[in-house]
This record gives sequence, structure tokens and C-alpha cells, in this order.
Amino acid sequence: MTLLAAQLEGEWAEPTTFGAGGAEPYAAALRNADNVLYLRRISSGEHATIDAGRWSADADDTDLCLLDGITGPVLDIGCGPGRMVRAAMGLGLTALGLDVSATAVRMAADAGLDVLQGSVFDPLPLEGGWAAALLIDGNIGIGGDASVLLTRCADLLAPDGVLLVELSHDPARDDSYLGTIEDSTGSRSAVFPWAEIGIDGLRDRAGATGLVVTQDWRLDGRWFARLLRA
Repeated sequence: MTLLAAQLEGEWAEPTTFGAGGAEPYAAALRNADNVLYLRRISSGEHATIDAGRWSADADDTDLCLLDGITGPVLDIGCGPGRMVRAAMGLGLTALGLDVSATAVRMAADAGLDVLQGSVFDPLPLEGGWAAALLIDGNIGIGGDASVLLTRCADLLAPDGVLLVELSHDPARDDSYLGTIEDSTGSRSAVFPWAEIGIDGLRDRAGATGLVVTQDWRLDGRWFARLLRA
């Protein structure tokens, strides 16, 4: 058993998902787009700053590049308020957003976007038929185990489908941990498992998950990878 698994069975026996529980600062930040959030590691207290306003803004040119060449249905995993769903639909693509946050899903639905509230590990429409699945804005961290998430994504893709992943800036990073989301007032979510992975770790893990990395690139300070089913 990994240390993370042991912790989840011990002190945090009922892990929650990104930003949920507690004071719900994630939901509050979505309603107040200028609110800055902090992803804090429980073990060390280290934190990363998150610009929540970016999730509610329109997709920028870097985001739109991810959709180049896609002609079939797009699944945005951890869609938030749905900027990538909106972008895909604007290109004439069928798109579905998926998020565990009721607030995010309600905001996206109110904007006329096709979204579902739930987990990527739930039964989903079009399993094995998605032309593209997106794990951007750090969503490779969902569930705290990148290999498990990648395996699930491989099952969701069509035989010629593509998985697009946004990576850590550190190519050697491959880390699972317990974290919380906090805001500038000190409001804190419940503890949840999360992961961060760079290109080296992604390449190391991909083969065992039914995927292969075919391309990676850096653009506008962000690092992405394209994976196909092996």
C-alpha cells in the first residue's frame, strides 16, 4: 500500500474531490472570478497560486490550439464553468463537460453548455467513442493517481481518439499528495488526493495505461502532451 493510500484509509478516511467540502472556497471563487486560490500540500504546507478567473474567461489562443485537427466529439474532464466546452461548440464540435462541482456545472449549464455533474470514473455517455478528451488546467491530478486516470481515459477514447494533457512545468515531477484549496481569507476545503506529473513521468506511465505519448510542446508558459491509444 502506498503512503497516500494509507493516509486516505487513516486520518482522512473519506477523501473528497478538488476543492469540495469545508468552506467550499472553490465554489466561491467561481462565483467571484477575480478570487485567487491556493492549492496547499498537507504534508509540507507548500502552495501553488491559482487564478480562478481564468477558468471563467473565454478560451485563449493557447487553449484553442488544443482543438486543432479535432473533428469528432470532445469530452472536457474537470470542465469547471466550461470555457473549453464553449470553445469546442464554437468550432462546430459536439462537446460535453464533466465536473464534480455543482456550482461549476450550474454555471456552465446556465450559459447553454452541455455538461454533466459527476466523476470521470462514473459510467459516461459515448464510452470508447470520444474523438478527444481533455485533461487541462492541472486536471491530470484528479484522483491522486495519474496511472489510474490515464487508464480510465484510454477506455473513454475512440480507437483513433486523442488525449490532451496539460503537464507540470517540471519535466521530472511525478508526485501524489493530499491537499486543500484555500482562498485569501483563509477559508479551506476538505482534504483531497491530488497529483502533478511532468513529461518524463507521463512517458514512463503511458505504456502501462494503454496510451502512447506522440507529441509534447510548450506554448505561452504551459506544457502539453498528446497521447493516442497504443
